[in-house]
Amino acid sequence: MARIIAIANQKGGVGKTTTAVNLAASLARTPKRVLLVDLDSQGNATMGCGIDKAIVPVSTCDVLLGEVEAMDAIVQTEEEVDLIPGNTDLTAAEVELMDADDREQRLKRALQPLRSRYDFIIIDCPPALSLLTLNALTAADSVLVPMQCEYYALEGLSALLQTIDALKQNLNPSLEIEGVLRTMFDVRNNLANAVSAELTSHFGDQVFRTIVPRNVRVAEAPSHGQSIVGYDKASRGAIAYLGLAGEILRRERERAQTQKESPAMDIPA
Repeated sequence: MARIIAIANQKGGVGKTTTAVNLAASLARTPKRVLLVDLDSQGNATMGCGIDKAIVPVSTCDVLLGEVEAMDAIVQTEEEVDLIPGNTDLTAAEVELMDADDREQRLKRALQPLRSRYDFIIIDCPPALSLLTLNALTAADSVLVPMQCEYYALEGLSALLQTIDALKQNLNPSLEIEGVLRTMFDVRNNLANAVSAELTSHFGDQVFRTIVPRNVRVAEAPSHGQSIVGYDKASRGAIAYLGLAGEILRRERERAQTQKESPAMDIPA
């Protein structure tokens, strides 16, 4: 049964799509069966996987509107990651869904038949706490939050956590924080180091040990339609994302072990 991880942060430019594409590719190298869902109307995750968003026959828009089954929207990429592509049609989908019944549940229902086919389903969210993001958070088991260690980052993180708490009460009680990922990190920046220390102090083990550094090769990879592990697996960026995949797999094993060791509930006679 797949673990569904939403990559979310309402702040733009923090590395959500980069993380979604590279984490999916890194998990596929382990090897795990991985599906990447592009839920951003910019379609950058789709392009980053080497798929032209302008010519895909169906997209996440069609899935959300119930016009096709999620299975029929899947395309295969060269890096062993399956993809449900996204494009500008998602903007129209969001408008159409505003007055629809169970509008926040559309993605969850669509992905349910696919959970037995994959080990991980990664959802790339748009940079806003929109209806599309709510769909992702309702469908997900956990949220991975990429963030830059800068002045406004903690405020944005607090807003996202408040949204997650509210959503847990109404739509998805089992939603967890998968972790906070420090991205585009420059060790020479004193502010970045200070924010990083504050993050670790406040959130503890919820902050991934992996830190994604600023790396030119990571920025170059999407222009070649590749993940960083496909483009340059020896680069610092590739090593970081492979390390992140390793952390997530370790947490998954620990979670499974904890569930296994939990005492069975007493059943009254």
